[in-house]
Amino acid sequence: MTTFVLRFSPTPRGARLARRLASHQMDLWGWAYGSPVHDTVELVVAELAANAVTHGRVPGRDAELRLHRQDGEGLVRVEVSDVRGERLPLPAADGRTPLADRGRGLVLVGALAEEWGVTERPGGPGKTVWALVATGPALRPAPAVTPSGKVRT
Repeated sequence: MTTFVLRFSPTPRGARLARRLASHQMDLWGWAYGSPVHDTVELVVAELAANAVTHGRVPGRDAELRLHRQDGEGLVRVEVSDVRGERLPLPAADGRTPLADRGRGLVLVGALAEEWGVTERPGGPGKTVWALVATGPALRPAPAVTPSGKVRT
């Protein structure tokens, strides 16, 4: 299993950074920008990171993103942790009206992920919201070619 870890500030800018670096990491792992697996992981990270900075923010305490590449199982596990363990995500059917302007992020995560859930944050206060995204075989990134036609390794 290969793991990518990022601590980010619990701000909209921090959530955006988490999404962008997760996107870059997926490309490095072989799922090209725009591929279904890449875009699914990017969207799941965006939703979970936005929730962490919106509902789990404590000034001065970072949130954390972890991506676990589980090749043998054909999965990428996305984890986003924050320090507000008492603020658990609401179930999808919590009585929101169809025209509400909030509350659809975890519905999207549930539709895109094989499974998702919440656990206690390991090694500290808070919670970790996780999602499992199914992958196909990773495509090897194309080798970089210089203008002179040489392949960079």
